[in-house]
Amino acid sequence: MITVADLDKLVIKYETPDFIKDDPIQIPHRFSNKKDIEIAAFISSLLAYGSRKQFIKKLDSLFTNIAQNEPLNFIKNFEPGLIGDFNYRFGKPNDFICIFNILKELYNTSEGLEDLFSYGYKQNKMFETVVDYFYSKANQNAGQGFYHMIPNPHNGGAMKRMCMFLRWMIRKPPVDLGIWNFMPASELYIPLDVHVGRISRQIGLLERNANDFKAVIELTKQLKEFCPQDPIKYDFAIFGYGVNQ
Repeated sequence: MITVADLDKLVIKYETPDFIKDDPIQIPHRFSNKKDIEIAAFISSLLAYGSRKQFIKKLDSLFTNIAQNEPLNFIKNFEPGLIGDFNYRFGKPNDFICIFNILKELYNTSEGLEDLFSYGYKQNKMFETVVDYFYSKANQNAGQGFYHMIPNPHNGGAMKRMCMFLRWMIRKPPVDLGIWNFMPASELYIPLDVHVGRISRQIGLLERNANDFKAVIELTKQLKEFCPQDPIKYDFAIFGYGVNQ
């Protein structure tokens, strides 16, 4: 197994502002208003699958050309015609229309995503609460893309993009945004994808073969032994170890 000292060195090397320019977190970093940031971060996390180069290009087009660099205004005043034929892989225009309409209702009737996630956290079922909210508001036009971008935690998947979004929102800069305070960083889960799973097994941090939520729990528990107060900082170390191979 890799040593804690080696992991900590990799965190120091990679958790720097330079990390931002090649990562989807660059999108919410463009904004200074709290609600602009959280909306940009949430939408960016939904599209963070497939080719990093491609989904960052799509996000740039969405926020620059369609949302006019005003995420909150775009959502609160959203009309389906605004997005034209915007799509990304599984996500078709109707899937994005459905998501943006749900966010529109959320932000026009409450304080938005922070309220929703905070309520779920207090109920001790945060992912389920958030997903149930979106599913309860979805219409018949919501297709495969909608359910791919907002997966059902009851299916046992890793919930990688939602874990990543929470890392962005809760952990403090220089890379993460740290604008939400309703939960401590010690309770975050590692964003687990194929790459993180492969590297974690390679360096002796993970035994489970499947990249599911049981693996997320196993890996997060191991990382908590290294740093109980901030285990997910090692997301940067695992990334860095992969880069160095």
